[in-house]
Amino acid sequence: MTLAFLPADTPAIPLIAVAPDALDATLATLPQAQAAWARAAGFRGKGGEVLALPGADGGIAVALVGTGSDGERARGRFLVAQAAGRLPAGDYRLQGLEGAALEEAALGWLLASYRFDRYRKADPAPARLVAPAGIDAARIARIANAEALTRDLINTSPADMGPAELAAAAQALAAQHGARITVTEGAALARGFPLIHAVGRAAIPARAPRLIDMTWGDSGPLLTLVGKGVCFDTGGLDIKPASSMGLMKKDMGGAATVLGLAAMIMGEGLSLRLRVLIPAVENAVGSDSFRPQDVLTSRKGLTVEVNNTDAEGRLVLADALALAGEGEAGLTLSMATLTGAARVAVGPDLAPFYASDDADAAALAQAAAQVRDPVWRMPFHDPYEEMIEPGIADLDNAPSGGMAGSITAALFLRRFAPPRYVHFDIYGWQPKPAPARPKGGTGQGARAVFAALPALLGL
Repeated sequence: MTLAFLPADTPAIPLIAVAPDALDATLATLPQAQAAWARAAGFRGKGGEVLALPGADGGIAVALVGTGSDGERARGRFLVAQAAGRLPAGDYRLQGLEGAALEEAALGWLLASYRFDRYRKADPAPARLVAPAGIDAARIARIANAEALTRDLINTSPADMGPAELAAAAQALAAQHGARITVTEGAALARGFPLIHAVGRAAIPARAPRLIDMTWGDSGPLLTLVGKGVCFDTGGLDIKPASSMGLMKKDMGGAATVLGLAAMIMGEGLSLRLRVLIPAVENAVGSDSFRPQDVLTSRKGLTVEVNNTDAEGRLVLADALALAGEGEAGLTLSMATLTGAARVAVGPDLAPFYASDDADAAALAQAAAQVRDPVWRMPFHDPYEEMIEPGIADLDNAPSGGMAGSITAALFLRRFAPPRYVHFDIYGWQPKPAPARPKGGTGQGARAVFAALPALLGL
């Protein structure tokens, strides 16, 4: 589905955003009957609270939406956007907000209007928003639709989203923006990307592994995005229990997120060179599955002892990161639904990230706060390097002991990545509905990265 504002000249019902401490002043600007109606209804301006006020003809003359108190806004995002699902059907023009607050409300409204309707009909949001004045509404719509792309890819059934379908989605995005794309598979993949091939080789031919390589732009700084594209993860021979396999369609959430981020970048026409690398595999169980205690040689030449076939994401990312480091590297950023340890540490709402450069980390944190896309920096803790060194090979893909699982995974990836490197260990899933974020697949960190690109790349 396409998320869009109504044209700016659309006749619409005024929708006034009201903070609790400004309620009396706002009601004083309304006709006496409407103000009395609002007081009688108990409207207080709580975050997302709505109230339609009648006109003389019995229709809706004006509507109110609460922005929430400072405390509410500190605890929640996109509070005003809840009006999209709470107001009576109609067209509305938002008033009473400006700057970052208006941008957040407008973006949130579109994100709240998202529906995943591939497998069943979904009714659209009843309330539609006119493009707000004072902001770049077209830009906000592009960001919202890029997020919708990420959500759609993650939400799609794994029966319909294997490596081939993920490659097709990347090819469609490339065609839309005039990007170039190549897909490596078969014997060429086995020769050039042995870890990707090893993880995906047990899948049936229709779901064979591949490396997707998309490039866009001819001038400016180089940004390489690497996304984990494990389209379904059984755990391999170290098979997951049913309780852990239920959400494994989202294990390509890193790939979905970098494609959404790429859509933002290309749609904005930023002056940079973009490369997107996606190792797309299914970690299946079969007679050709890679095994615990296998020692595999990576594209970079480093050997890896496999101590858990369910730690496959770092293997496929390793070969893609090695490719990113060949020749000019620029800034390399990976996104992956990589470890359960990250979710235990920070929960599903925060996107933990690692950065080799303190200035890059600061830029990301500042941008994340501005666009309400929360992130949290984690450490590349060098003393833990010995935990990923098994002795029989250069590296261990799954250190025993269960300590610092997200950190050791990040350290593993850093062995293959170019020097200037940022890694996001995301969850990619909204476990229960929240304002502008329905239950299901979700992007994390992409808007923060997009907002930080001017500082990160000197744009």
